[in-house]
Amino acid sequence: MSELHLRQSTLPASAPATISVFASPTSWIESDAHTQCRQVAALDGMIHVAAMPDLHPGKGAPIGAAMTSRLLYPFLVGSDIGCGIAVFPIRLKRPVPEKLAARFPDLDRPLHPERDADDPAWTVVSGEIPAGHVEGLGTVGRGNHFVELARIGAVLDPTHAGRLGLAAGDLVLVVHTGSRGLGERILREHTERHGAGPAPDPRAYLARHDEAVRWGALNRRLLAARVAYALGAAPTEPIVDQCHNLVEVRDGSYLHRKGAAPGDGRDVLIAGTRGTPSYLVAAHAGPEANYSVAHGAGRKMSRADALRRGRAKHTVEELRRTPVGSLVVCGDRQLLFEEAPGAYKRIEQVIADLVEHRMATPIATTVPLVTYKTADLAVGSRRDERRRRGRR
Repeated sequence: MSELHLRQSTLPASAPATISVFASPTSWIESDAHTQCRQVAALDGMIHVAAMPDLHPGKGAPIGAAMTSRLLYPFLVGSDIGCGIAVFPIRLKRPVPEKLAARFPDLDRPLHPERDADDPAWTVVSGEIPAGHVEGLGTVGRGNHFVELARIGAVLDPTHAGRLGLAAGDLVLVVHTGSRGLGERILREHTERHGAGPAPDPRAYLARHDEAVRWGALNRRLLAARVAYALGAAPTEPIVDQCHNLVEVRDGSYLHRKGAAPGDGRDVLIAGTRGTPSYLVAAHAGPEANYSVAHGAGRKMSRADALRRGRAKHTVEELRRTPVGSLVVCGDRQLLFEEAPGAYKRIEQVIADLVEHRMATPIATTVPLVTYKTADLAVGSRRDERRRRGRR
C-alpha cells in the first residue's frame, strides 16, 4: 500500500488529508488517476482518500475510490447515484446460451406503470416508485451496465457459499445498473448552481440522493424479473445487492463512494468482464480503506482507445462470443468494442490485491453464459424471418 500526505492551505497543518492506494506494485494504474486522487485530497474538508485496485480516471474525480470529508461533495458521487450490482438466483432446466440469448427481452424498452400494467414483472414492485420517477424503469442503460445470466464456477469458500445458498453449477442473474436519468438530474441541478462545490444543504441533497439509491435497487429487481419471466423462470429475491455510487454519513463525516462498494461486512459481486469470471466476495475492509472494496475490474483503456484498437484486432462477430464461450447481446457495434474484455484490467489481479490487503475473502466465481448490453433488433428480425419461412 502506498500512502501520500497532502496538506491543505485551508486546513490546519495538524490535519493532513491522506491517500491510501490498495494496489500491488504489479497493478497498473494510470498516472491521471493518481493525479485526480491528489486533487480530491486537496479539497476543503477532505480527510482521507482510499483508492481501490480498480482505480482509473473519471470525469473530474477518480473511479474506484472512497473519499471521506467533513463537507458533502455531490460531484464525488457523480451522476449515476445508486448504481450497483445485484445477484439473483434463477432456476432453468437446460441453460443453452444460444437459445437463452434469443429469449432475452428488449431491456432498452422501458416499462410504464399504466401502459404496461399487465406485465408480470411488476409483481416485485411494492409501494410507490421513488421520487415518482417513471422514466426508464426496467431498462439497463449504456456504458458498462449489463444484465448477465451466469453460472457459479469455482467455489472458493464453501462456508460463505453455503450461507448464500450457492453451489457450483447454480445459475444466477447479475444486474448492473443505476438510477438512469434521476441521478443525472439531481447532480445537474446542483452543479448549475454550485459547480463542483459542496452541497450548501446536505440534508436536502441526501433526501434526493436516497431516493435515487432506492430507485436503482428497485430497477435492478425489475430488470431481473423481466429476464426471469422471459426465460421461463420465477423471479427471486437478491442474495447480493450493493450500491457503489453513493454517499453515507459515517462518524460525523461524509463517506463518498465512486465506483467503490461498501466493504464493512457486506457480500459484494466484483464484476470482471463479459469474457472473464466475476467474483463474489465477503468484504471486511477497515477504516484505512474507508470501509470499501473494489466494484469491478476497472478500465485500462479509454473508450476511444478501446474502439480504435478493437477495430484493428477484432470483428464484430468475434466480440459476440467471448473467450469463456458465452454470448453477448448487443446491437450497438461501437459499444461492443468500447466494452471489449481487453479494455479492462485483469480481475484476478484486483481480487489478489484485495486479499493481500485483507479487505475481502473470495467466495465463488460467476462465469458468463449470456451478457445483455443493449437490444440486438437484427437478431429478432432474423428470428422472425426464420419462423415465417418455417410456416410456409
